[in-house]
Amino acid sequence: QVQLVESGGGLVQPGGSLRLSCVASGNIFSINTMGWFRQAPGKERELVATITAAGRINQPDSVKGRFTISRDNARNTVYLQMNGLLPSDTAIYYCNANLFTGAYGRASDYWGQGTQVTVSS
Repeated sequence: QVQLVESGGGLVQPGGSLRLSCVASGNIFSINTMGWFRQAPGKERELVATITAAGRINQPDSVKGRFTISRDNARNTVYLQMNGLLPSDTAIYYCNANLFTGAYGRASDYWGQGTQVTVSS
């Protein structure tokens, strides 16, 4: 089994900052990409940022310059530093990992349970 556990969400005022963390544990052989997605009420889940094991980052323009993703491969942990938060950033943030559970076979996607981020005055 594989578990992804997020932490760091909460309530913050506009312009504030939060740091999310996600630790992957369990039957993990190797991890390809780790990242963050978010889903606001009534909207589809959308990409926030992903990072490969080599450090290549993918993120939309809506968060570039405000959100920074990083990763600690030795600890199977991914972080999301969010600065300059806007009310439109309010959503449940989900951690994702694409990983192998053995030396053979295909990689699969795993998801955390989500952590609420609310930006409001």
